[in-house]
Amino acid sequence: MEFIQVEDMSHVYYPGQENEHAALKHINLRIKQGEFIAVLGTNGSGKSTLAKHFNALLLPTSGHCYIDGLDTLNTEELWQIRQQVGMVFQNPDNQIIAAVVEDDVAFGPENLGVPPKEIRQRVTESLQAVRMERYRKFAPHLLSGGQKQRIAIAGALAMHTKCLVFDEPTAMLDPIGRTEVLATVKRLHEEAGITIVYITHFMEEAAAADRVLVMDHGEIVEDDTPAKIFIKVDEMKRRGLDVPLAAEVAWRLRRNGIHLPQDILTNEDLVVALCR
Repeated sequence: MEFIQVEDMSHVYYPGQENEHAALKHINLRIKQGEFIAVLGTNGSGKSTLAKHFNALLLPTSGHCYIDGLDTLNTEELWQIRQQVGMVFQNPDNQIIAAVVEDDVAFGPENLGVPPKEIRQRVTESLQAVRMERYRKFAPHLLSGGQKQRIAIAGALAMHTKCLVFDEPTAMLDPIGRTEVLATVKRLHEEAGITIVYITHFMEEAAAADRVLVMDHGEIVEDDTPAKIFIKVDEMKRRGLDVPLAAEVAWRLRRNGIHLPQDILTNEDLVVALCR
């Protein structure tokens, strides 16, 4: 079942003005319920603009974006769309507003008018899902960057969202924080079946997705599995992008006559292939 449908969608910033800029150009895209999609592209390629259409933070200049059959251009459906799609941004400090973790997670459901008993249940379930329940009484400023980002994810989950859109959620985190957040995202996808749209500059993170979209100058120029995307090392580098280190090492070894599988993405894959 398709959860997100984008039909011939364009987005223009400052239309009719001197600094008019077409950020998206005739995008067509289908994302099924439960898929994990990674989105890659250099700065200015349109990644964040595309993501903000998925919960109607931005609306199409032309074309349509449908979320679970709801048209984002229909103002009467905006509230329902935003309950189904949660967004997590780069800086968790900009998303955490309460002085206590459990109050922050409860903020969204409270604004929806959810009964207090159900709010408490949602807070518990959401914190358990990101493995942060033991911190429910903590002040957020005492947590690490990775822990704060997991609290931001819990806040979105408490809204009972079907889809989570991550806009470079690990960009400001250290390697430990990045590992924590990606492990949480993968678990929510695999165990809860949540649809994931994950924008990142880290190729090893993108390799965890079911599909990878590559954007360039407001267009989707590649849409395929990670293995098929990352084997195109020359093409990716021409676009100003990288590939996972293991994929590049395998590519260089193949060019030097060593026969290795085409689907090497991780260090583990590479070690196994070399040992064989």
